[in-house]
Amino acid sequence: MTTGPDTAGSGASGTAATPEQKQINVDDLCSYAVDVWVGDASILTDERRLLDLLRAAAEAGNATVLGESSHVFPNGAVTAILLLSASHLSIHTWPEFSLANVDLLAYGRLNGEQMMQKIEAGLAPTRINVSRLLRAVH
Repeated sequence: MTTGPDTAGSGASGTAATPEQKQINVDDLCSYAVDVWVGDASILTDERRLLDLLRAAAEAGNATVLGESSHVFPNGAVTAILLLSASHLSIHTWPEFSLANVDLLAYGRLNGEQMMQKIEAGLAPTRINVSRLLRAVH
């Protein structure tokens, strides 16, 4: 799927792209915000398992991991992030609500859809909300 810059979520009035405007591949310029409710909240307090899941998702999406960081809060909630060469992938958990918030900023040749499918499979959601937003490049 392609769209011109004016229809890529920039807040423009939705006018059609002019012929001289470069066509962009929406899969190359996406931000994902995913809310995942799980049946088994134990994964939401398992820092190692969550980092493993993020790494597996990065691999599935052909991402290059430059670094990672995580923190476990007093209630067991986890925040973990992978710094990727073309973006980032993060998870923030709310075990008291059986909820995880996953964010991916995907630029370049990353396959965000594959990454999100891997996350979904690893968390086994009972409910999921996925928001996909096109991002500007200039």
